Amino acid sequence: MSDSEDDETPQLSAHTLAALQEFYAEQKQQTDLSGDDKYNIGIVEENWQLSQFWYSQETALQLAQEAIAAAGEGGRIACVSAPSVYQKLRELHREDFSIYIFEYDKRFAMYGEEFIFYDYNNPLDLPEKIAAHSFDIVIADPPYLSEECLRKTSETIRYLTQGKILLCT
Repeated sequence: MSDSEDDETPQLSAHTLAALQEFYAEQKQQTDLSGDDKYNIGIVEENWQLSQFWYSQETALQLAQEAIAAAGEGGRIACVSAPSVYQKLRELHREDFSIYIFEYDKRFAMYGEEFIFYDYNNPLDLPEKIAAHSFDIVIADPPYLSEECLRKTSETIRYLTQGKILLCT
C-alpha cells in the first residue's frame, strides 16, 4: 500500500450507503410520529425479550370491535398488556371512548396521559387517577402463560373492571 492510499477517507459503497440512509430514515420516522400515524399497529416493533407479540390487523380489529360493543358509547376501555388493540381502538375512535394502555414497555409513553406504566409483578401499583372499577371493559393479554402472571394480572383486571373482561392468551 502506498502512503496516499492510507490517507484516503474510507467510503461506503453506493449500496451500503443507500441501506444506511434507509435505516436512518426509518429511525427518524419512528421518532417523528404525529397524528394518526402513531396509532398504526407495528409502529412500535415487537420486543420478544418483553414477551410481546402483536396481533394482526384483523385480530386487533375484531377485538377492538368487541370492546366497543361491550363498552358502549362514551365507555371506558382498559387495554392491559394489549397495545395493538389499544392502537386499533385509537385508530377507529378518537373521541367516542376513553381508552388507556397499561403497559410495561415505556416506548408506549408516546401516548401521553393514556399510557399507564404497568408491571404485573405489582398488580395494584397504579396511579391515583385510576379509580377502582372505573372501566366498562378490560382487555388483557398477560405477557406470560404462567399461573403467577395470570393470577397477578387477574388482580389488576378485578380492580379495573366494572364486570366485563376480554382475556386473551
